[in-house]
Amino acid sequence: MSLQSKDLSVLAYANKFTLWHYTTFDSSVVTTGYFNNAASMLRVNDLIIVNIDTDGTPSTVFYIVTANTGSSVTIAAFTA
Repeated sequence: MSLQSKDLSVLAYANKFTLWHYTTFDSSVVTTGYFNNAASMLRVNDLIIVNIDTDGTPSTVFYIVTANTGSSVTIAAFTA
């Protein structure tokens, strides 16, 4: 599937940084173009807390926006 914008929410915003939450039935969001529909909202270094596979074996993963060309968004799992 692809991003359902109704399931993407802002949790916090400060100093040009946004913490997002996204929930999905999809088992992965790390596919080419998954977040492209939100390119106008997401910025590099924004964090997205994602609840994945909520209708199967749910898990929660933190992702960071690593690139955004204005039409193409790239994310990666966040590791501290």
